Amino acid sequence: MKITLLGTGTSQGVPVIGCTCEVCRSVDYRDKRLRVSVHIELDGKSIIIDSGPDFRQQVLRERIKTLDALVFTHEHKDHTSGLDDIRAYNFMQRKDMPLYGEERVLEQLKREFAYIFADSRYPGIPQVQLYPITNEPFEIEGITITPIRVMHYKLPVFGFRIGDFSYITDVNYIAPEELEKIRGSKVIVLDALRPEPHISHYSLAEAVQVLEELQPEKAYLTHISHLMGLHREVEEQLPGFIRLGYDGLRIEL
Repeated sequence: MKITLLGTGTSQGVPVIGCTCEVCRSVDYRDKRLRVSVHIELDGKSIIIDSGPDFRQQVLRERIKTLDALVFTHEHKDHTSGLDDIRAYNFMQRKDMPLYGEERVLEQLKREFAYIFADSRYPGIPQVQLYPITNEPFEIEGITITPIRVMHYKLPVFGFRIGDFSYITDVNYIAPEELEKIRGSKVIVLDALRPEPHISHYSLAEAVQVLEELQPEKAYLTHISHLMGLHREVEEQLPGFIRLGYDGLRIEL
């Protein structure tokens, strides 16, 4: 399995428009964060989790020439608003793009991208097939994916486990039974917004506490805001098996 972090930033990205803090002015490429997304390659298949507003830029940067499915964690715009750019894959692959998400999320996509689902469709719009998922394992092209139910304040969202890799973003609470689905993962990517507590995201200390309990071989933090601090300085404070994620980071399992 090859995993690429396409984006590791919060909903505003880093740098934040108009901000002059030291993180937003940093010249370290690891402090430049597009909206959060991940690409997974396994058994010759290509899957992306979430298509935020930077989707086009991300797939161009990583030269992702094929895409077999797009999976959504939840319906917030920083995770969905790049959906229109799957058109390129429709043209190249000559087939509809499978979209996987909860029924609630797919209904939101129908509202926000109404032109895709209209009875009278304009030529050249994205072509999709919708596949509702529940909190039960499902398959994409023979790859088993296990949803992990987590809470993003009051909004239920999904993380996902594929083999020994678990990916959980936009979370401030994981129930014990859902935590057990993650346990045993060799690599975990987990939400950590900033050092201070937040109403709908793990803080740095909260994320570290969860990871120290789970003890994966490697863990990477994502959905990081400019308030986290400089990448190089934050990493010095972390346990050795936990690193800050950064855009373009590649992991092999």
